[in-house]
Amino acid sequence: MKFGVSMPIRGPLANAANIRTLAERAEALGYEYLTVADHIVVPTEIDSSYPYSETGDFPWSEGGDVECMEQFTLLSWLAGITSKIRLLTSVTVVPHRSPLFMAKSLATLDQLTAGRITFGCGAGWLREEFEALGLPPFEDRGQVTNEYIAAIKTVWTEPRPVYDGDFVKFDKIGMDPKPVQDPHPPIWIGGESLPAMRRTVALGDVWYPFGSNPKFRMDTLETYKTRVARLHGLAAEAGRDPASIGLAYNCAFHSADEQTHLDGGRLICTGSAQQRAEDINGFAQAGTTSMIMNLVANDLNEMLDRMEEFATGVVPLV
Repeated sequence: MKFGVSMPIRGPLANAANIRTLAERAEALGYEYLTVADHIVVPTEIDSSYPYSETGDFPWSEGGDVECMEQFTLLSWLAGITSKIRLLTSVTVVPHRSPLFMAKSLATLDQLTAGRITFGCGAGWLREEFEALGLPPFEDRGQVTNEYIAAIKTVWTEPRPVYDGDFVKFDKIGMDPKPVQDPHPPIWIGGESLPAMRRTVALGDVWYPFGSNPKFRMDTLETYKTRVARLHGLAAEAGRDPASIGLAYNCAFHSADEQTHLDGGRLICTGSAQQRAEDINGFAQAGTTSMIMNLVANDLNEMLDRMEEFATGVVPLV
């Protein structure tokens, strides 16, 4: 099992000194991934429903906080201050940027890091951000995402790429250098819905759900395995070998303090080191090979302590 930790893009730790400290410590502790989230603008008034909270409220909007660093810029900076750890976009809201820009930027980073880029992809949920950025219609975000990912794969793998879609078209272009990784950086598809799962089957290397979506709850091993079985069924229907799809999991629940599940009992990945390790072993037995753990905190020393406790107390038991 490979583990990752998220870098702050907002709040009191979102500055060069603290991010450097966290990134260097994560690498020294043996974490496999640093993740970077994606918002370009945060509207001051949000009517869209945030998919990862029980109420639909977006936690960033409390108190009018609109701070956020830009994902690709921070990713580039992290590439320069690390040497081994992989860099995961978690996730890129694919319609936010031109597919040719993303293909070129990520291929360049893959070259500069000797193949340490992983491309996490999502369709997005924040209508107001789409409108502020002047993007294609929010209602078309699923098709836009599919076309952009397909176009990026074409650019990464074809010597003279051509693509003719409804939302992206190009011909007679050169896009070198190609990524170091063959055939391209791993593509992790975020999202828990059936369209996201179908996107994984059609375009992805790894399915990367968040466990905290109330509409598609995967906050127990059983509900996660049920959803994985659904993914495998979709793959079989489409003629793809289910075993060719990797499994990753974003664990929003991690805590050294035992927490109670909404339905009673202990919430997964909370509690003693042994309990958390047993939960992780259950995910491993279900085929999961990567987990991004919730180790964030607003205090630098607290976050460093959380990273240390997990790496030295839990990981050796997995």
